[in-house]
Amino acid sequence: MGLLTTLKQKVIATKEQLFPQTEFDEATLPWIDRPDADVDEFVKKYQPKFDVSYNLAEKLKFWQKNGYVILEQSIQSELLDMFWSDVEELVEHPEKYKMWARIDLPKFDPVRERHIKDFPKEDLQGKYVKLNDFHNLSVAGKKLMTHPAIVNFLDAVFQQNTVVMQSLTFMYGSQQPTHQDYPWVTAKIPSHLAAAWIPLEDIKIDSGPLYYYIGSHKMPKFNFGNGILYNNRSTKTALEFADYLDTKCAELKLPKDTLLIKRGDVLIWHAALAHGGGLITNPDQTRKSYVCHYSTQEALPFHRHRFGQTPVTEYHNGVAIYQNPDFGDQENILNEGEKWDSKK
Repeated sequence: MGLLTTLKQKVIATKEQLFPQTEFDEATLPWIDRPDADVDEFVKKYQPKFDVSYNLAEKLKFWQKNGYVILEQSIQSELLDMFWSDVEELVEHPEKYKMWARIDLPKFDPVRERHIKDFPKEDLQGKYVKLNDFHNLSVAGKKLMTHPAIVNFLDAVFQQNTVVMQSLTFMYGSQQPTHQDYPWVTAKIPSHLAAAWIPLEDIKIDSGPLYYYIGSHKMPKFNFGNGILYNNRSTKTALEFADYLDTKCAELKLPKDTLLIKRGDVLIWHAALAHGGGLITNPDQTRKSYVCHYSTQEALPFHRHRFGQTPVTEYHNGVAIYQNPDFGDQENILNEGEKWDSKK
């Protein structure tokens, strides 16, 4: 590490200690998070890209109050089938693909995140597996994450050019402790973040379903010792963060809800909604799901693995998707999804 880099890091660390960020910057908040946001007036003027299959004003008001929204039966079964067929191809033939996966089992310590070909096939088809950015290989994954129903809502919330940030694909429940996304999934503007949770099957209570605290997107932010974002200079841990969220939500009497949505539904949630993965009480019960994170081109003008570089960009339904610089010629290699017509 050079002297200049060392000095820069010391300056950043000192600034974080003396002037830690304690909230989102009000100047860059999405309009709907501002105190004077008027949904009815906005909807009168908003012109969505696609026909809206739900009551947009109702959904935006629900989001504004609760920090999430469910778009019921918005995704066609055929597209879900195409995507999951690609997932099955990947885990059946991992040696053919350039992709990263994470398996949270002690036998893979100290390196739980590896190239997919470096995991045994039987483990990839088991529990505690997370497939990272599979959408870069799968055209069906790109079309699913930019489905018109999702795009209409995100465009309304951000009122800027929406970009895909990352995706995670699961076979089983994550059992992840309570957290908020913005400290970990970070762009230049932390408040420019939303996520979609797309079930590939009806979600059962014994599968370790997602849970969330209603209205928690408005609660005071956690200080990691150097501000609201987690990094290698933070003095507080993820478990301390989880304890704070559970304790504070209880103090604020925020209801805790369990997500048992159906295949075809979509959950979209706010950057600061506190949520986690419930306990799996039936070890054989799957929870097939596709989780996608989104930002804006203002907040994320580059691929997160190549800070500052101009990305190679595709557009699907007006949403920017940056090609993964680590995947090379395998971008869109699973292309059955090209047959899908988003106007169906």
